[in-house]
Amino acid sequence: MKKTFKILLALVLVLIVAAVIFSSGRQPQPFAAGTRSAALLQPGPFGAISYTEDYVDESRPTMANGDYSGSPRRELEGSVWLPDDVSGGPYPLLVYSHGFSSTREGGEYLGRHLASLGYVTVAVDYPLTNLSAPGSPNVKDVVNQPADVSFILDTLIAQSKQNDHRLYGMIDPHRIGSMGISLGGMTTTLAAFHPTMADSRIKAALSIAGPTAQLTPVFFSFRQLPFLMLAADIDALVPYASNAERVPEVVPGSQLVTIAGGSHTGFSGLATALRWMHNPDRLGCYTVAKNLETSMTEPWFDLLGTPEQGINYNAKFDLCQLNPLPVAMNPLRQQMISKLVVAAFFQSQFADDVSERAAAALFLGQTLSSELDEVTFRSSQL
Repeated sequence: MKKTFKILLALVLVLIVAAVIFSSGRQPQPFAAGTRSAALLQPGPFGAISYTEDYVDESRPTMANGDYSGSPRRELEGSVWLPDDVSGGPYPLLVYSHGFSSTREGGEYLGRHLASLGYVTVAVDYPLTNLSAPGSPNVKDVVNQPADVSFILDTLIAQSKQNDHRLYGMIDPHRIGSMGISLGGMTTTLAAFHPTMADSRIKAALSIAGPTAQLTPVFFSFRQLPFLMLAADIDALVPYASNAERVPEVVPGSQLVTIAGGSHTGFSGLATALRWMHNPDRLGCYTVAKNLETSMTEPWFDLLGTPEQGINYNAKFDLCQLNPLPVAMNPLRQQMISKLVVAAFFQSQFADDVSERAAAALFLGQTLSSELDEVTFRSSQL
């Protein structure tokens, strides 16, 4: 009995030590004290609260996928982050889209930070591209996700008009933005610019390491709105040179923020547990490549549209060709920078006061890169 007790006690102690190491181990280098970056990394004036809700679109089906027979509806498990001052709205509404073989939880760190600044942010698990999708994740279902974004906008805006709903009076339908990581970045871009898929209510869009190689300048000619690409220069999954780097040349009025030494996977909040790795993209490449095997058996870019709509059928898909993988920055540091960039971009578009918008634009375009050596900023000359 005593021996069993000692074993259990030892296991408990091991778990406690492991928990301490996990929560406090390999912390990122902080921003220099007294800098604008350090100040803006702090939570805003509001507390952040959240809730979960399942959204069901009865008007559109989910296609069959592998051994999954499909469904007559699209079911979206969601999370909403909002300011704790429920009487202080209306607030801007942002939609976050997760990447391929990921979940909405990857955007929680952004949702909570934005809620503290006075934003309502919603994220859902898309039916067939999330990590636990029935039949395994299917990249081709991205073509259905812009309509999911529109459905979520419809739903939350309607809820904000219902006096018995927790979102009552919370959403400003004239200040709506979209953002997403990786395939979610493509979802964001499609929902913002596509000639038939776009939602005109979206007034600003931010792609985090999203693919653009398949999109020609023609694609970005159908709508003009503020667009920012946040990317990492050693991204192994969505290569920087053929995707993010070209954005200022092909998207009028766009902005590009590059993080030197950042990884693709490091943008996701789920990468927090990977901060001891040489490069988190090692796991990201394994997971994505494994799931792409079943969903990319033939070319599919034609599903995005036609060449006349700005779709390049001959674009290369250079997934995980970077070998060997270089050492990547701590994902926690990468996410610190991401919070600053995302918040500054949307503040520059949606802040209540004109002077606040100007200050956010100045920070994004000049101050951030002057304070952080790993950050560069470039804007379109078109």
